[in-house]
Amino acid sequence: MILSTSLLLSAIIFLIAIVFSMLGQGGGTLYTPIQVLFGIDFHTAATTSLFLIMITSLSATLVFRKAKRVDWSLAVVLETVTALGGFIGGYVSGNISGQHLSWLFAALVAFAAIFMIHEFKQKPKALPHKKYWFHWIRHFNQQQYAVNLLLALPVSFLAGLSSGLIGVGGGILKVPLMVLLLGIPMDIAVGSSALMVGLTAAGGFAGHLAAGHWDWKTSLMLGVAVFIGGQIGARKALSIDKKKMKKLFGWFLLGIAFLMLVKNMPADYLRQLTAIINPLFK
Repeated sequence: MILSTSLLLSAIIFLIAIVFSMLGQGGGTLYTPIQVLFGIDFHTAATTSLFLIMITSLSATLVFRKAKRVDWSLAVVLETVTALGGFIGGYVSGNISGQHLSWLFAALVAFAAIFMIHEFKQKPKALPHKKYWFHWIRHFNQQQYAVNLLLALPVSFLAGLSSGLIGVGGGILKVPLMVLLLGIPMDIAVGSSALMVGLTAAGGFAGHLAAGHWDWKTSLMLGVAVFIGGQIGARKALSIDKKKMKKLFGWFLLGIAFLMLVKNMPADYLRQLTAIINPLFK
């Protein structure tokens, strides 16, 4: 990769790191497709993406930890199964074509986009009247919430599996699932997710590394930009109003998902789609 192209890629990745760390996510939804658009193989791009997510996570977690937004116990317990899923996904990804992985990627990005565009109002959930062994009552940062482990653990595993396959840290899945399914307050979900995406990415990265997909030179070059961007974004996240930014970014992600889908659509289907669309503009 020539120097000017490397600098342009680094600048883009730096900006992505700022935005995603503000949302408690790792950035894999854009790290991977941006690299693919620069001509990097999907499997190699996914591996580099996971490495960058680990760096972003470390950088953002240092900030969220000071603000007491990271529920460490919750993050560690959920990550025991998420990281396992990430490792399995990363290891077996070489057996799946880049085209199919791109379709899965587009589907998950579209899911994240819908969550950002549509304003889901989180209703405060009362603690269960009858507590079972699988109800984990959390008291953290002056807030209380109950986590259903029978739901949280299998969902976390599936999130990790998907993340490892396509080279994302899982934040696009974790934050919506933690808020909507598990009843975790948004601020704690974002802060804890910042830590968790790094742990999930580490599992997926290990799987890809074992399969021999890593380009360490590109990873280290982009890692510097990502660490600095993660610091800037996490600090801004503590004070900025995220509602408008989330909606705008959600539409942007929806566009990315569409581009990834079209780019990897079989030629026959693409010709048929073009034949249908062309008359509309005549």
